[in-house]
Amino acid sequence: MRAVVSAAVLLGVALFNPVHGKDRVPVSQLPPGVYQLDRGHASLTWKVDHLGLSDYTARFATFDAQLTLTPDDLTKSKVEVTVDPASVRTDYPYADQKDFDKKLAIGEEWFNAGKFPQIRFDSTRVEMTGDDTFRLYGDLTLLGVTKPVALQARLNGAYRSKPFSDVPALGFSATGSIRRSEWGLDAYLPGIGDEVDLLVEVEFQRDE
Repeated sequence: MRAVVSAAVLLGVALFNPVHGKDRVPVSQLPPGVYQLDRGHASLTWKVDHLGLSDYTARFATFDAQLTLTPDDLTKSKVEVTVDPASVRTDYPYADQKDFDKKLAIGEEWFNAGKFPQIRFDSTRVEMTGDDTFRLYGDLTLLGVTKPVALQARLNGAYRSKPFSDVPALGFSATGSIRRSEWGLDAYLPGIGDEVDLLVEVEFQRDE
């Protein structure tokens, strides 16, 4: 009986915590081409100072991205991101009293999604800063204004055959900050801070 239980435990570990170390590879060994965002394993979070008391944190629930990977020279790779500003989520605790997410989404002093239904980021340059770190430069279009931004990023790993999906994949984390007033988003300054911190977690899978 004990042997049966042990076998069942090992089987469960194998199924739900697969070890595919042999499939992990340097990004340079991935096939080139277009990689699509794995939306189930991606997040786009931002935070901004609130009255000097806390960093108010929110996210966009709906966004997409495409990576054109050049593995033998990562500096030639490109990333395109589109964000639905109407998908802003704050987890406001009094939704029965006020639809705060909707106010941020469609308010003319905020994301004004009715007039500007998309936020875009188009990379313009990749600069390697280490073996697995890089700086991602690009143009951010928000509220009809396009300005350059730079993100600090770290490659987290890559698979020649990702567990469960069996396709080439990679993931990275990125952080950066922007001054929202530069895009005309200046409501309630300076009580609500001008500098907005961005936190990005993404996984990409290759088109097959």
